[in-house]
Amino acid sequence: MLVVALFAGCTRHDGGKIVIGVKFDQPGLSVKRPDGTLGGFDVDVARYIAGRLGYPPDRIAWIEAPSGQREMLLRNGQVDFVVATYSITDSRREKVDFAGPYLLTGQSLLVRADDTAITGTASLQQHKRLCSVSGSTPAQRIKDRYPGVQLQRYDTYSACVEALRNRAIDAVTTDDVILAGYAAQSPGAFKLVGERFSQERYGIGLRKGDDELRRRINDALQEMERDGSWQAAFMDNFGAAGFAVPEPPPIER
Repeated sequence: MLVVALFAGCTRHDGGKIVIGVKFDQPGLSVKRPDGTLGGFDVDVARYIAGRLGYPPDRIAWIEAPSGQREMLLRNGQVDFVVATYSITDSRREKVDFAGPYLLTGQSLLVRADDTAITGTASLQQHKRLCSVSGSTPAQRIKDRYPGVQLQRYDTYSACVEALRNRAIDAVTTDDVILAGYAAQSPGAFKLVGERFSQERYGIGLRKGDDELRRRINDALQEMERDGSWQAAFMDNFGAAGFAVPEPPPIER
């Protein structure tokens, strides 16, 4: 049976399910657990939106949406929308539309909890060993702005965090909420230091021109903020990292 679309332009999928793209490997935001279930702030946001669109948890199909595949999944109609640390940029808006933003974040630094030498980006110039992910915006930003840093590129942030734990590197850099997710996984082992040195607006990706779905997702986000579910989800996922609950960003209509 084909699902009856609750909104214009919705992808029709067999089995009456809505299909949502998320990351599977980012603690705090979106991670697939060993038992196959998903958890994290992005997942909580996606579930809330799906519920407001009429899809309870048992009618959600999850698809992994790595950074390099998000536009393709949307344009090919393989997902209805994507909630996957998806920064809103002008170049991406040429290919897809965005609802939100639902979270403001920015690049920061993660160090070991006992480290007193690194207090911000200025400390990195002292030949500190910094890890980020190959091909990422954070890695390029460090290379461009802080030439005195020994930048090491790994394939995943998990590998960077493990190297930090083992003292093979001195700090990890990417968006602060991603770092806070790793810190929350290992309470007392790591801490975030310094001020943000970029601004990212995470949005919910959808197919270009799907205006009705965009409007309904924005309405759901507004309700999530109004009823306290947004704040509760943030605390559930980042509270253990000592990360203060921010104000939800204004939604761009």
